Amino acid sequence: MELTGRQIRISVRNLVEFVLRSGDIDNRRTAGAQREAMLAGGRMHRKIQRRMGSGYQAEVSLRHSVEEDGFQIVVEGRADGIIRDGKDVTIDEIKCVYQDVNCLEEAVGVHMAQARCYGYIYGLQEALDEVTLQLTYCNLETEEIRRFQEIQTMDELSEWFAGLIHEYVKWARYLYHNGLRRDESIKALEFPYPYRAGQRDLAVAVYRTLERGRRLFVQAPTGIGKTLSTVFPALKAIGEGHGQKLFYLTAKTITRTVAEEALAILRERGLYFRSVTITAKEKLCILEKPVCNPEMCPRAKGHFDRVNDAVYEILHQEFGITRSVILEYAEKFQVCPFEFCLDISSFVDGIICDYNYVFDPDVRLKRYFADGAEGDYFFLMDEAHNLVSRAREMYSASIIKEEVLLTKKVLGHRAPALGRQLTRLNKALLEMKRECGGYQLLKDAGHLVSVLNSVFGEMEKYLEKPGGEDGRDTILDFYFSVRHFLNMYERVDEHYRIYTELLPSGEFVIRLYCVNPIENLAQCLSQGKAAVFFSATLLPLRYYRMLLSDQEEDYTVYVPSPFPQERRLLLAATDVTSRYTRRNETEYRRVLHYIQAMASAKKGNYIVFFPSYQYMNRVREVEKRFGKTGKSMEVLIQDSYMT
Repeated sequence: MELTGRQIRISVRNLVEFVLRSGDIDNRRTAGAQREAMLAGGRMHRKIQRRMGSGYQAEVSLRHSVEEDGFQIVVEGRADGIIRDGKDVTIDEIKCVYQDVNCLEEAVGVHMAQARCYGYIYGLQEALDEVTLQLTYCNLETEEIRRFQEIQTMDELSEWFAGLIHEYVKWARYLYHNGLRRDESIKALEFPYPYRAGQRDLAVAVYRTLERGRRLFVQAPTGIGKTLSTVFPALKAIGEGHGQKLFYLTAKTITRTVAEEALAILRERGLYFRSVTITAKEKLCILEKPVCNPEMCPRAKGHFDRVNDAVYEILHQEFGITRSVILEYAEKFQVCPFEFCLDISSFVDGIICDYNYVFDPDVRLKRYFADGAEGDYFFLMDEAHNLVSRAREMYSASIIKEEVLLTKKVLGHRAPALGRQLTRLNKALLEMKRECGGYQLLKDAGHLVSVLNSVFGEMEKYLEKPGGEDGRDTILDFYFSVRHFLNMYERVDEHYRIYTELLPSGEFVIRLYCVNPIENLAQCLSQGKAAVFFSATLLPLRYYRMLLSDQEEDYTVYVPSPFPQERRLLLAATDVTSRYTRRNETEYRRVLHYIQAMASAKKGNYIVFFPSYQYMNRVREVEKRFGKTGKSMEVLIQDSYMT
């Protein structure tokens, strides 16, 4: 949704899904995904539309503005199809699924509600008396189609639509008044501390970038105060109407905490700005392991009947909505903390979250980014050097042959059709393994993808059936691996490499490896208005620009260190190295000598950074046997499970 003055724009889909949802959270149907398919759905939509003939209008943009309680609510979207036969009009809503369409007893409620919205808007435009609403469900594997229809008069649709808008108005009222107070507070807001050297220039560069809707790469050393220097100008840009929502994206929990603290400091100085921190489902769930269905989780049962009241209350009571705050209100209203958190995000001014929620195709926030939707969003990428490796991981995929066999073993004889497809898949991988040797680069994986599509279709059918039998989690994990592989194969281009590999463990794997994530990231970034990438280790900037942004006109800023250079000492030892081939006790003793010499030179605290735990532990072992630290030097050493 988008707010401009007293006008609020919202998509048909978001409107009906928010207002009309009810009942339980239940992920037993293909693990909580809505029944619509993912990337493959668009292709099937177009195929069905082409089959319908010349009288079928496809992808019809519809828009309707309604006045309610002093607000102008603009509802917009695209009807999949409109069929005109004389005076008779049919609104066609297409949903592509992997499940057996013959198992559907009726149209899904929110799907029919979308069709009703389109029917009402089109009926008003064309002055119709009645409209036929049609839901077309299509199985993506078999292309089998099943349709549901209902006929509604315009009087019936008008009354239904008025009730929908009336229920939404209280949220519109909140958004409007919140926006006014937020912008007023931002105009009076001043930077909370005296500017350090380079900090003001950085803030100005960030503001100008966001104002112009561009992208900025910032190399700024530790100690400059990057968080405040980016958040403050971003707030100023929002207050001036250049953006609507701030996304502060991080790779680590600690940097999310820093962003929360920065906003808290500004609130103490008068800022009226609500933010929510999105935490992973596993960390919020009240169960030992998330099982999102009403039989296993008491919060899942009736969640949607209670959650809107919970959202409304927390928005009127809290500003910095952190993990602990979410858990408190989720307990009070007995709702799922994670789903509650996502709903809160629709009504706050800022979202603090992991990169995944904007970029990862499997977990990105669909309420903002589904179907290529765009908004006036500002993306601030903290520790942006981490985004390269994270993005490569997000957009890569793999299938391990041994996991196919494990899935088949766990499945047993419960689903013969699925078992046969898994045997086909194992055979295809076995043939590839025989040709592989140790490693083989492939031009494509078309044959394997064809088999995977068949496996995926059968897995959808199997997982649609309720069941809590042993091994279902293993099957579900493999289902997600297959789904991700198929979705990533849709993206394969010159930035990918496809290869097979025999791992040291003896496992055989086929990988779709995203060498350069630039195209995938660019698609996500284009859904916002502007972006700022900042880090203390973003050198060389040209390298990161080549991997993170596809715009040649991006800005770059180098911020000097605020600390006096005459107090900095850089020393290089030329007779030691951390190269793997040189790792031996002699080398570790030399490293230890340098550490002890440095720490003995002046009393104080010293931090030694090692390339790995293994290297660190080897040096520590040498220190225990040959070290001369004595009682004068206390040594603390990191372990992998430290709090």
